[in-house]
Amino acid sequence: MYRPHLIAFGLLTLAWLVGLPGALADLIGDKRFLWPKRPASETIALVEIDAPSLARIGVWPWPRRHHAKLIEQLEAAGATEILFDVDFSARSNPTDDATFAEALAKAGGSVVLATFQQRAGDLNRGLTLHVNRPLPEFAAHSWPAVVNVLPETDGLVRRYGLGARIGEFLPSFGALLVGRHDEHGPPFRIDFSIRTDTVPTVSYTAVLDGEPQALARLKGRKIIVAGTAVELGDRFNVPNGRVIPGSMLQLLAAESLLQGRDLQSTSLPLSIAGTLAILAGMVLLWRRTSARTRVAVVLWTAAALEIGALLIQANWPVIVDTSSWHLLLGAYLIAIALHEIDLRGLLRGIAERRFQRIAMSLGDGLVCLDDHGRIVFWNPGAARIFGYFEEDALGKPFTACLADSGDVTSAQLTRLHDAAATQAADDHVLDLVGVRRNGERFALEASISSWQGTDGRQFGLVLRDITVKQRERERIRYLAEHDDLTGLCNRHALGERLSAQLEKDGILVSAVLLIGIDRFHQLSDIHGREFGDRVLVAFADRLRLLVPPDAEAARFADDEFALILPQERVAAVADDIARDFGSAALVFGEWRQRVTVRIGYAVAEPGWSADHLIGNAHLALEAAISTREEEPIGFAATMRDRIASQLALEAELRVALEKNQFELFYQPQVLLSDRSVIGAEALIRWRHPLRGLVPPGQFIPVLNNSPLSDAVANWVLATACRQSRRWQMAGTPIRVGVNLSPSQLQGSDLQDTVAALLDQTGLAPDLLELEVTEDILIEDAEKAQKTFREIRARGVKIAFDDFGTGYGSLSYLKAFPLDTLKIDQTFVRQLLNDSGDAAIVRATIDLGRSLGLSIIAEGIEDVETANCLKSMGCEEGQGYHFGRPLPAAEFEQQFLAGRQVA
Repeated sequence: MYRPHLIAFGLLTLAWLVGLPGALADLIGDKRFLWPKRPASETIALVEIDAPSLARIGVWPWPRRHHAKLIEQLEAAGATEILFDVDFSARSNPTDDATFAEALAKAGGSVVLATFQQRAGDLNRGLTLHVNRPLPEFAAHSWPAVVNVLPETDGLVRRYGLGARIGEFLPSFGALLVGRHDEHGPPFRIDFSIRTDTVPTVSYTAVLDGEPQALARLKGRKIIVAGTAVELGDRFNVPNGRVIPGSMLQLLAAESLLQGRDLQSTSLPLSIAGTLAILAGMVLLWRRTSARTRVAVVLWTAAALEIGALLIQANWPVIVDTSSWHLLLGAYLIAIALHEIDLRGLLRGIAERRFQRIAMSLGDGLVCLDDHGRIVFWNPGAARIFGYFEEDALGKPFTACLADSGDVTSAQLTRLHDAAATQAADDHVLDLVGVRRNGERFALEASISSWQGTDGRQFGLVLRDITVKQRERERIRYLAEHDDLTGLCNRHALGERLSAQLEKDGILVSAVLLIGIDRFHQLSDIHGREFGDRVLVAFADRLRLLVPPDAEAARFADDEFALILPQERVAAVADDIARDFGSAALVFGEWRQRVTVRIGYAVAEPGWSADHLIGNAHLALEAAISTREEEPIGFAATMRDRIASQLALEAELRVALEKNQFELFYQPQVLLSDRSVIGAEALIRWRHPLRGLVPPGQFIPVLNNSPLSDAVANWVLATACRQSRRWQMAGTPIRVGVNLSPSQLQGSDLQDTVAALLDQTGLAPDLLELEVTEDILIEDAEKAQKTFREIRARGVKIAFDDFGTGYGSLSYLKAFPLDTLKIDQTFVRQLLNDSGDAAIVRATIDLGRSLGLSIIAEGIEDVETANCLKSMGCEEGQGYHFGRPLPAAEFEQQFLAGRQVA
């Protein structure tokens, strides 16, 4: 009857002996600080010696004149007390020390300086304590306070003392802050539920600078001046995984005293009384309830105790020690489990049923052999694998069920028998070849164990037919190395084989040739994915016929194929492939499809890895694609240098955007009739800190093809809108043209961006003109139409830039909402010397006027060209003849002051 209670009490006693109650009490007490949280009183503020202060003033320790100035600022701000958690025990610059002592004297005893003990590095194994006190001239005008805190055995700081006797009793920082002078008062637990984020904090340098907002936060408060920067150390581990500065720890201790939250744990007699009460209750309950009810009572009791303790701690400065009670309740759960489970009977039943359960239920075959290799047990799984019934198999040598290939199997079993006999190993896995009753051979995996039985050493074999598994392995290996559509090896296999070839044969026989199908994705999009797949299959079949015997083909990517072949043949094979695909169409089913290929190749050089060689071949292919070159292109080192240069320039452009190195220049646009300035085109410029102004042609192409394109384009748009608004407010409103980038239209919010900028700046919409080029319009014509209609509906003008240089310009005049045509400068510059250009310009002007569009000609460099354009009916002009692009201030001075005529 009393056995469960003795077990529970014994477990509790054992827990006490190993010190579990103390550790559990600390853990539970720590977790109670997580809820509820309470704010700081804001009576005490912290002036932080933080990282920005260190960065500004310099390496610690600082000259004490800064502390003197800080005291003066704090006194002026109305601080009631000032406590320095800083070591003033050593002398520094005499002038600074005198300045600091004078500031202390002027403070009239409102300053407290830190005193602390530390172990001395002597020959007494660090047992000698050294006291760091403020210098006498400082101590004469200040109050001393102890700042020592002691971590507990687990490294956490939980408790705080009211002071220490160092010759005389000195109060602690926290006690002095709240006026608590109690030499005999016990240490208390700091209330870590007080939120540190509600403590008023101000940076040291903000006080030195006399920032009004910072000083206002300190008025009427007690001030702790201490380091919080990580570089200064002085950090402590506190409950629940937090690490806080020592100054914040001192402040939390003071707040605990100030709010009456100096927590004390309940006494040992209460813990013993509660333990006895639980023990008595379980004795009375045991025989009257079932095991399930007992478990429920234990769990509910534990929950109720903890909830009650939490509520008490939330309302009074008392930590109820429930650790012994929880340990006893946990011990009772173990006692209940042991009482309900008959371990001996369970183990005996397991022992009796183990073999039969494994043998009869196992899906694999299970065979037992005696020390002569004869079968003594044969389960149904083995019968299914081999086709022999149990009565046919028992007593036969197991080797009769195996294919004996040159006595290999017998030798394996002999080695296994010898290993088992000497107990060299207890577990082996063998791959064998089995023979079914009908003579069929199959792959067999055997996991073999041995043990010492009453009749000698015996063997147990778990057998598995792995015929299907081997096929799957081969299939998986094939799929891992081949492209499932074309049957060629894939990129991974190509890389491995190339690596092996480089290691085996060296660079002299290694070259990589890459073939790309030009505009394959357009074919697939137009005719469908299935058509694209058939093109790829037909291409691979044709490629197989062109690959020499000593080369290997692979599908490298979606529309790219690769060859590994000897160096001396790569150029000839590349020419053959280009010629073959260029002369005959692919034929599949009823379809005939001509494709254009781009070819790049690279030959290995010393020190190149497979990845390096493939990468160089890909650079050559990209060169062939970008130049639209139909002839194969071999890799040259300049290709990699060019890419590296572009990447470096892109990195510099990212820095330029972050550091605001871009600026806008403005080129005037004038009425040809009277040369008055009516607009300006915003042009981006890069003012490099070392190279000065970088020519646009050097960075704009890279910028337009980089991820920065959208961010820079939006910056240009926003900057131009703000500048145009400034001119509008100054009484000199002019239209500002901004070039759009393709990336801005690829997003879905260009119209929203324009609307937001107009609302934010207050710019009149008709003073903004967005310039678009053909490459923007053809990317997604339907989306472009919708976007520009919405923008134009706001009153913003749309100009077609570089008109006449594209393929579909006339169709865009009809399809898109436009206000202005800008005649490209390539036609304007030779206007007087080329009758063809003159005819194109005249026709463009007539066409634009008939459509109701404004016409502006770019690239006007002399008065004759300007007069000729005017005679043709062109209304506006732009070019060096009227003015070069200028910064906003110079543009304003030259063209807008008095609205001068250009």
